[in-house]
Amino acid sequence: MVYCFKNDAIRTKLTFFMALGVHSKKKILNDPVYGFIQIPDNLHFAIIEHPYFQRLRRIKQLGLTHLVYPGALHTRFQHSLGAMHLMRQAIELLRSKGHEISDAELQAGSLAILLHDIGHGPYSHTLEKTIVTGLNHEQLSSILMQKLNQEFDGKLNETIRVFQGTHEKKFLCQLVSGQLDMDRMDYLKRDSFFSGVAEGTINADRLLAMLNVVEDSLVIEAKGIYSVEKFLGARRLMYWQVYLHKTVLAAEYMLMNCLRRAKWLSREGRQLPATPALSWFLNNEPSEDDFLQQDTPLKMFTQLDDFDVFTSLKLWQHDSDLVLAWLSSAIVNRQLFKVELSNEPFLPERTLDLHQRIIKYFSVSAEDAGFLFIDESTSNHAYHPLQPSIQILYKDGQQKDISQASDQITISVLTKPVTKYFLCYPKEIC
Repeated sequence: MVYCFKNDAIRTKLTFFMALGVHSKKKILNDPVYGFIQIPDNLHFAIIEHPYFQRLRRIKQLGLTHLVYPGALHTRFQHSLGAMHLMRQAIELLRSKGHEISDAELQAGSLAILLHDIGHGPYSHTLEKTIVTGLNHEQLSSILMQKLNQEFDGKLNETIRVFQGTHEKKFLCQLVSGQLDMDRMDYLKRDSFFSGVAEGTINADRLLAMLNVVEDSLVIEAKGIYSVEKFLGARRLMYWQVYLHKTVLAAEYMLMNCLRRAKWLSREGRQLPATPALSWFLNNEPSEDDFLQQDTPLKMFTQLDDFDVFTSLKLWQHDSDLVLAWLSSAIVNRQLFKVELSNEPFLPERTLDLHQRIIKYFSVSAEDAGFLFIDESTSNHAYHPLQPSIQILYKDGQQKDISQASDQITISVLTKPVTKYFLCYPKEIC
């Protein structure tokens, strides 16, 4: 399938200028985090203008986090452009230190990070666990890149190798996906800015300036060790204060259960009001092979955005199914579940008691009550010891993992997973 531009004249013009290898017009965007961001060439411009990428304007970066932090309404589109901006800065700085990086490799790295989130669905990870199961956003991003590569006559071949981690220059892949990559660097800085959580701010300029390459792997020069410590500390804080905030967790799991209920009802023969794209996914369970071999799954997926889901929630508030209507209304009107957090699993007696209360209060079956009750856990590593490490480079050429190089005891603590258990349930049953 070839996804054409809505205006064929625009596509013809872009193709013409790309063939000539000249710029049709210099484009500069004003970003609230970095100031001016330049779109470097016609291929970048054509990708950004494509409907696949423009869809990211309609997908919030932080899903339902705005229910806790009202300013967190920025989009995947903004984040992708910011990550591209940092990638180009990083590569130019590495070039200035004598590392050979061709213009083609610069373009490939830049496009790889620009497209790294193109496979995200509405409300991001919520969709992966309910509607489009069996594939994560990285797999969908890879599939979409392959489709774009067909449309742009193979111009994304090298980009795809960087994204998939198979490029001959390993450090380019690490800039896209690693424990100190341009994705994390932008989302920490951007999410901190829009949420207003100042403690999550990082010094991206300092981190970029300290980047270097040794034996084809990224390292941080020893002068930047404190900036890395700040980066890891900020990441830990942002996860527990923003991304995994207890109220955000409650809202996201309520949405998951709402979509699961809608899918269950659809499989039972109900025709729920929904956009064509969302309705298709409520009634179908496409596999990765389906996405690769059939036109319809990808066509429907690239029409899905936050508006599909939220419009459906507004309609489902008035559905005859009590569970679907209650969950939809609760999300739309921010009447969220009560949350209990614990460092240890909850006793079975506690979960059974809450489950029975829900059955009694709502007069529903035990199966239906399961949609109104959440018993889950979440965990996070601020710095994962089993993933490629952040190496600190000293003047004598010696390298150390940041967990050994740092004199802060908190860094060694950050290598250990933190797990929290939580129960969520309607406040009414109290």
